[in-house]
Amino acid sequence: MKLNSNLKVSEVAQLLNAEYIGNSDHLISGINEIHMVEVGDITFVDHSKYYNKALNSKATTIIINKKVDCPEGKALIISKDPFSDYVSLVKKFRPFESCSDLISKTAEIGKGTILQPGVFIGNNVKIGKNCIIHSNVSIYDFCEIEDNVIIHANSVIGADAFYFQRRKQGYKKFESCGRVLLKNNVEVGALCSIDKGVSGDTIIDEGTKLDNHCQIGHDTYIGKNCLIGSHAAIAGVTKIEDDVILWGRVAVDKDLVIGKGAVVLGTSGVDKNIEGGKTYFGVPAEEARKKWKELAALRQLPGILKKNKF
Repeated sequence: MKLNSNLKVSEVAQLLNAEYIGNSDHLISGINEIHMVEVGDITFVDHSKYYNKALNSKATTIIINKKVDCPEGKALIISKDPFSDYVSLVKKFRPFESCSDLISKTAEIGKGTILQPGVFIGNNVKIGKNCIIHSNVSIYDFCEIEDNVIIHANSVIGADAFYFQRRKQGYKKFESCGRVLLKNNVEVGALCSIDKGVSGDTIIDEGTKLDNHCQIGHDTYIGKNCLIGSHAAIAGVTKIEDDVILWGRVAVDKDLVIGKGAVVLGTSGVDKNIEGGKTYFGVPAEEARKKWKELAALRQLPGILKKNKF
């Protein structure tokens, strides 16, 4: 998430009542969690296992729970609870704003777009031209939809990321400040949920079509001209390249890449990166021809055991 205007690290440290290391005029231009950071962003780290990753990331300001050497060109904010301080910044700069109207007064709706009864359009939403938004669709704040998009009834665009940190007293919510972007000619089936990015964007690229009952996790990118079958469940921070087909009830684990033109057959489970241009099947998903050979061999196992009197 980009800030409306740059802040000095000294100003942010003062907001957090925390000490800082670095130039007091060091500027912060955005807030991002570690998977999405860019130059100018502030992020956080609260476990020694991830110190190096955060300190060597593109982020130029890091909220950290230990005094360490500050990398050149960066600034550190020393915090007893970096997670909570980061969340407090999200809440300050992207607070929840209620909306009493079905269509927010700050929403921008393009020419020729049709909104069916019961549609909710949140604050600062942008919708392009010639879209059809069917009944009871909810589009959360700051989401952007380009031209010629169709969203079928009862789908939710931009719900919070399913992202929590476990504490002794229970789970603490990682507040979301990202968006969903639906590009030109996307079609979303009925009863789908597309979660916003935690701090970046969840993107469905041009020409991609989702069947009914699909779940798309936070910060996921789905490329151009993909087909996603019904009941597909795609976890967060996944990258699906162009021309991919996922048939019904495919499950995809987080942080994976599915290569261009891959086809994953129904009810499969993808637990690792897979190459493009191939067909996959099974749990875990493997090349379909190999998986079918394995299944054929398994069918012979009872006869083999009986013959050898096991």
